[in-house]
Amino acid sequence: MVESTVSEFDLIKRYFYALGPRDESVIVGPGDDCAVIVPPLNTKLCCSIDTLVEGVHFPPGMQSKHVATRALGSALSDLAAMGASPSHFTLSLTMPSADAEWLNGFAAALAGMSELYGVALVGGDTTRGPLSVSIQVHGWLPVDAGLMRSGAQPGDLLVVSGTLGDAGAGLKLVLSDNHTDATAGSSEYVLEHRFYCPQPRLELGKHLLDNASSCIDISDGLLSDACHIAQRSDVCLSIDARTLPISSALSKVYPKHSTELALGAGDDYELLFTVKPGDMPDLMKNSSTPLTVIGNVAASVDGTDLELLGAEGLDIKQLKRGYVHFE
Repeated sequence: MVESTVSEFDLIKRYFYALGPRDESVIVGPGDDCAVIVPPLNTKLCCSIDTLVEGVHFPPGMQSKHVATRALGSALSDLAAMGASPSHFTLSLTMPSADAEWLNGFAAALAGMSELYGVALVGGDTTRGPLSVSIQVHGWLPVDAGLMRSGAQPGDLLVVSGTLGDAGAGLKLVLSDNHTDATAGSSEYVLEHRFYCPQPRLELGKHLLDNASSCIDISDGLLSDACHIAQRSDVCLSIDARTLPISSALSKVYPKHSTELALGAGDDYELLFTVKPGDMPDLMKNSSTPLTVIGNVAASVDGTDLELLGAEGLDIKQLKRGYVHFE
């Protein structure tokens, strides 16, 4: 990054004021000591925070527009997993210097995501240091509703949205030797885009409020996150690896590793949820997002939380770990 003489407050005004409040629930937005927000009638606040650190959550030197879309997309996915409607977010940005080109790309991409998902920036902070981005998202839930990781019942179906393993494959491509940006429309481009730009399943999450018994977004890997549902619900999830939804792009680029990536790679930000069999036909009919039944819920015996079928030859113990910090 190239050093700039712009002050912290000028930087905030120049690059981030335009992302400010979009609705009347925000009384005070960026520029004061605190944001002031009035929740809509008969709603409760749902909030979550995520931090992305260069060299940990994204490769060093990644374009700033991709940093922005990864940061906000992954944060909004937590709201999707709860069935919440996004409202606003705060941003804490730490960077080595106030590089105008980097900030222009970052702010433009953040503005695009903000407009796409109807979420406004209401405050934050900028500091000097190693590159990291923290975003706290806020959304609204009806007072009597909300998806949780607990609640799965024996007899429920286990369902996943979209396709699995694409973002993990995209990261493999980005980290490969002599990597260059893939040609638009190619299979490699599709996979890299899934890593660069997570698509939070917000509409699906709201649609599931009346049907799903439990839900989680897949950030650390299918098996790892499935275990969270199983443990919080005190059940055993049975997954058939032969039913996993795998994209044609993944099958083409990594044909020998597609199942392994679908089971263990993170960053897909698809929704994994459980639902009664009788509710599944209406969900399939009314969802604009492809849904795939990949298993079912059974009673836990002797503390077993996961059963995996059709994955012979894979290191299931390692795949269940997913991504773990501090190890």
